[in-house]
Amino acid sequence: MKQLVINPGSTSTKIAVFEDDRILFEKTLRHSVEDMSNYNHIIDELDFRKRIIMKTLEDNHFELEQLSAVVGRGGLLKPIPSGTYEINESMIKDLKECAMGQHASNLGGILAYEIGKKYNIPTFIVDPVVVDELQPIARLTGHPRFERMSIFHALNQKAVGRKAAAALGKNYNDCNLIIAHLGGGISVGSHHNGRVIDVNNALDGEGPYSPERSGTLPVGDLVKLAFSGKATLEEMKKMIKGNGGLIAYLGTNNAKVVGEMCKDGDENARLIYEGMAYQVAKEISANAAVLCGEVDAIVITGGIAFDKQLVSWIEKRVSFISKVIVYPGEDELAALAEGGLRILRGEEEAKIYG
Repeated sequence: MKQLVINPGSTSTKIAVFEDDRILFEKTLRHSVEDMSNYNHIIDELDFRKRIIMKTLEDNHFELEQLSAVVGRGGLLKPIPSGTYEINESMIKDLKECAMGQHASNLGGILAYEIGKKYNIPTFIVDPVVVDELQPIARLTGHPRFERMSIFHALNQKAVGRKAAAALGKNYNDCNLIIAHLGGGISVGSHHNGRVIDVNNALDGEGPYSPERSGTLPVGDLVKLAFSGKATLEEMKKMIKGNGGLIAYLGTNNAKVVGEMCKDGDENARLIYEGMAYQVAKEISANAAVLCGEVDAIVITGGIAFDKQLVSWIEKRVSFISKVIVYPGEDELAALAEGGLRILRGEEEAKIYG
């Protein structure tokens, strides 16, 4: 069974063709600043990206009529349980209207739907960032005006959760796992019997600081800054997401660069970088409490998990809880294909959005 998989990013569109679980073709289509400057809104990029995808597939002699499914990256939708979702008109409406916010990933479902519809092929999204399986107690914040939200690296966390469970000789739905995704944002989730019952809002100001996000800040000081007249709303939003974390402390959001700074003897860089690992370890430990200490494994994943020094700092502080398994990187294209394949093989039923 062949599937076309589509994963749009802000300056690229990654595509791949899979036959069962084997990749036949993969391509990252780069989009220049000049290309993107022609569009004011994410949805305006749709036809541009679709033309490039279709031409690339044609140039590489892939016949779309042979596909069993088209799978797109899920975007900012209403909160939903995890799983593979059939793309329907209700989903397309919310993605096009950016009902929950603008993000390049919103185009994933729309591109898949339009290509699949033309060739009468089933279309799906898999585990978007808005997957919400929080237990009621995890939603409490300390004030009824606020509720904790679940926005995290659901696609990669779920994929490596299944992989870790298999390595343990267990089914993912029978495991207790703590999974930490280390990337531009950092999310740490408690996986209990196949559900992420607690996780930090990795998009908008919770948990450890990351290469470009501030994470949890002292709320009193944050309120004072908001009313001081020294920062606008947009400046504060950018401070939390985009200009926080490593880039605020060290002027770069490139973890590899920071790692090299540490190796070159930069003590301040080491303090800041190890501080990020320290906060990740604290978040993992907090999730151990969520799972009442019954943890089958701690899993560390994401692009920064390639840094053995950073991982060792985390492992030193959390290995008393459970064994640590490291799966560096985030193979999102494969995770999307796996989600579609589970439906095509009849291992799961596609869920309906609405």
